[in-house]
Amino acid sequence: MDSVGTARLLISNGGESALELTVEPWAETHQMLPKQTWVVVTHSPAADGSWSGTLREDEPFQVDYRPESITVWVNGNCFHLSDTDANVIDSADWHCPAQGAFS
Repeated sequence: MDSVGTARLLISNGGESALELTVEPWAETHQMLPKQTWVVVTHSPAADGSWSGTLREDEPFQVDYRPESITVWVNGNCFHLSDTDANVIDSADWHCPAQGAFS
């Protein structure tokens, strides 16, 4: 899949304690340790690479932050989560294209 239909979002925990990351609509939860940065990658289900959006059209992600947690709503047909060294943390849907931080 080319970059037109691929979106990446860096999530960092700059706090002093663990932060719960939830990836929706899969309800996948993970604990991010302090100073960790992860990459959420998704791919558009549309042939033209467009996104359905959550609150507005053509948005690949929506992020909701609370003091001890962050929720990322993914508007693609799948996601993969990795660290910045491209080590896979999680992947929803086995039909997702190539995995890793820069895939």
